[in-house]
Amino acid sequence: MDWLERTAKLRQWARSGARAPHKPLLLLYALGRFQQGGDDELRYSAVEEDLKRLLSEYGPSNRTTPAYPFHHLVSDGVWEVRTERGPGSPGSGVRELRDAGAAGRLVPELRAALRREPSLLGRMARVLLDLNFPSSLHDELCEAVGLELEEAETAQVSAVRRRRDRRMRELVLTAYEYRCAFCGYDGRIGATPVGLEAAHVRWWAFDGPDDVDNGLCLCSLHHKLFDKGVLGVGDGHRILVSQRFVGHSTAAREQVIALSGRPLVGPQPGIPSIASAHRAWHTSQVFHGSARPATVV
Repeated sequence: MDWLERTAKLRQWARSGARAPHKPLLLLYALGRFQQGGDDELRYSAVEEDLKRLLSEYGPSNRTTPAYPFHHLVSDGVWEVRTERGPGSPGSGVRELRDAGAAGRLVPELRAALRREPSLLGRMARVLLDLNFPSSLHDELCEAVGLELEEAETAQVSAVRRRRDRRMRELVLTAYEYRCAFCGYDGRIGATPVGLEAAHVRWWAFDGPDDVDNGLCLCSLHHKLFDKGVLGVGDGHRILVSQRFVGHSTAAREQVIALSGRPLVGPQPGIPSIASAHRAWHTSQVFHGSARPATVV
């Protein structure tokens, strides 16, 4: 049985590029618990809050419940659910799962395969991360679910990966003249830029192309906040700052809150700005909540 292929083909609700990372997040969580030696069943009532936090932090902005993946992941052949009455899930409702004492875990065949071939766990995790989240979030997501991945275990799996265009970083950084499009940071050591990255607006994991009009040159801080949905790009290519972001320090106010309503820095003349379709995708699928009013200078 090809567990990597099965992992790559989790049945997810899909419409117009909408994100539905519910099943990947649950499976990552289950893999993390398994790696920590937790071969016991995961009772829904005991892990519900953990799963809620993961969905809130790494899912789309619309509110959802972990009951959905807890029930529906069974259909993908990697997860099983049983209740106090025996095998089988009672349904996808929160009350149903709680009242029935529902508990889930990886199916026996997968648990046996992971014990037999320990590196499989890392490769499955890499597939889930690559196909559902930008690379800027991988490390902290692993930490959030308790996964420790060795580099050798996370080698690229060509069967489930598109090939990236290695030229995109240089093209995007050149387009924005090696300055962060949000704050203008342009640090270098000698001739080498440091702390500048090419960010995908529509995530590569969701068919975002390696094109300049889907890219932004961002400093490391603002790249992370952009992928977390704290920052976005609105009409007129002005910066959006989520109302959900809270920061009382001078640094938080100056480096994040004060960006609200500012125009992007770049790109240079003759190079296309972010395509409206990519901006719209990021706003609907990544940006959290409503935008703050423009900062009055």
